[in-house]
Amino acid sequence: MAAEKIKPVKGKKEEGKPTIGIIGGSGLYGMPGLTDTKEVRVKTPFGDPSEVFVIGTLEGKRVAFLARHGRGHRILPGEINYRANVYAMKALGVERIISVSAVGSLQEDLRPGEFLVADQFVDRTRHRVSTFFGEGLVAHVSFAHPTCGELSAILADASVHCGVPVHRKGTYICMEGPQFSTYAEATMHRQLHFEVIGMTNATEAKLAREAEICYGTIAMITDYDCWHPEHESVTGAQILATLQQNAGNAQNVLRQAVRSLHVERTCKCQSALEHALITDLKIAPKATKKKLAAILEKYIKN
Repeated sequence: MAAEKIKPVKGKKEEGKPTIGIIGGSGLYGMPGLTDTKEVRVKTPFGDPSEVFVIGTLEGKRVAFLARHGRGHRILPGEINYRANVYAMKALGVERIISVSAVGSLQEDLRPGEFLVADQFVDRTRHRVSTFFGEGLVAHVSFAHPTCGELSAILADASVHCGVPVHRKGTYICMEGPQFSTYAEATMHRQLHFEVIGMTNATEAKLAREAEICYGTIAMITDYDCWHPEHESVTGAQILATLQQNAGNAQNVLRQAVRSLHVERTCKCQSALEHALITDLKIAPKATKKKLAAILEKYIKN
């Protein structure tokens, strides 16, 4: 069946819209348990998202699921159209994004098979656009605390409820990839006391904050990177084996987290742009304001 096509529009939000978005990374390409599903292809000013969205009901709430790397894992971390992915979530009505990602551990006590709910990021990417702004419109959002504290607590509690070993905080260093780390890089990251390493989440978190969407991440630990004396090298086969073990746990945690989420948000994520817009919208180019309509809607006076 062909995916339904929609365009982001201004105006009253639809009833039954998906307020929760799930972005599945390596190993999580679908969301079992979704009912009343439909596939939706969202057109954005930034191009096509990674894949069609699967919208359905999970634990009584409407959810939009997106495979970050596309079905069949076709898209490199550096090739992902992050702006289209997050903008499409905003256009659909999503208010919270839960990211599920595979990561490597940089510390002995963070073991493969365990989860970490990151509360900090260090961005070491080099070739990505990680803002919606520019083209005559300047904004500087606060990013001292890059994840939503309320959402992150729910993800950690859900992991405990499901019996999954979880670490409630830690720093995720986001590398460019697609190659894994050198031994020298892994040693440096350990000396800087980072906890896990991945290739996607910092970019998503920046864009989610600009879009006033809560962002939380379940970092699924798959390996010890290349620093561990018993794990001298990381192979795709090793990672995939652990990913398969983690997938069931992640799906259980997601269902529990969605079940626990309150409808109304009380965090500051929903007003991230309130004092961040530097350019007076009255003088900002009309084309730029139109391009960012889904994000700027409540700030544009008609």
